[in-house]
Formats: sequence, structure tokens, C-alpha cells
Amino acid sequence: MTSEKEKLIVGQINGVFGVNGWVKIFSHTDPRENILQYSPWLIKYQGEWKSVKIAEGKSQQGGKTVVVKLDGVDDREVAKVYMGCDIAIYRDQLLSQTGDYYWIQLIGCTVTNCQNEQLGTVTELVETGAHDVLRVEREGRSTLIPFVEERFVLDINIQQKTIKVDWSLEDE
Repeated sequence: MTSEKEKLIVGQINGVFGVNGWVKIFSHTDPRENILQYSPWLIKYQGEWKSVKIAEGKSQQGGKTVVVKLDGVDDREVAKVYMGCDIAIYRDQLLSQTGDYYWIQLIGCTVTNCQNEQLGTVTELVETGAHDVLRVEREGRSTLIPFVEERFVLDINIQQKTIKVDWSLEDE
């Protein structure tokens, strides 16, 4: 296992399911069951990252719960030791289609507007009820820009780490 590769936390084991070693997963992916697309997982067990394979996984209760059978874990008591463990993947495991991106890939992007004024760097994405919001920091100032594509967010270039927005300095 290469420790210098960047790990992304994608969930946590938060319970046991049944008597045959299945575990319940709290998934940070959207939708929740997307966490099943990544294998192997890295599980932080007793302070060390351990690579584990998913033997089986499925969504329960209409997508509200994700349960997984880890390879080699066949007993409820063995599964219990993993409760509370973080689940990570390596960044290069991210699945992406052309034009797709993940929030983590937007952090650190330079944001410019239509007038080519640099508004700052994305430090966070905030999930709100109506739409997500980019938090852009510049010289100690924070600007919140609605993450509405084709209205405020005009272009995202992950390779160049840039985002073009329809937002002026006067909107701040």
C-alpha cells in the first residue's frame, strides 16, 4: 500500500447487520449506494489503514441504508470490531465521465468572472436546501457564489483548476 497517495474519506462503518459478518455503512457519496462502486476500500482500523475488498454490497430500505459483506469477515463478532472505522479510497479511484467532477476536485480551483477578475480560491462547498454554494476566499474575505451551472457557474476546468463564473465584485 502506497501511503503517499491521497486518501478520500467516503464513509464509515456504523453498525452490524445480521449474523454473517455484514456491516452497515454511513456513506458520504451521493447517492449513498455509489460507495459500492469503489473497491478495494481502505479501512482505518486501530490507527492503521487496511485494504479490504467488498465481497457483496447492497442498498436496503429504499436506498436509505447500505450494507456490505467484507471479504473474509464471516461472523457478527468479527464485524463488530470495525464499527466506527472510517472508509477511504485513493483519489485515483474516483470514477468520472467526461465533464463530471467531484466536490473534492473543486476545492483549490481559482475562480474568475466574465471580466477576467480573479475572485479567489474555492475553499469549501456548502450544501443548502435550494442549491449548493461555493465558498471563495480572497485576502481574508469570503464570497459565497450559488453553484448553479449555466447561470452563475459557466465553466469548470478540472485539469487547469479553474472555474469561470457570472459574478461581479459588486455582488459581494
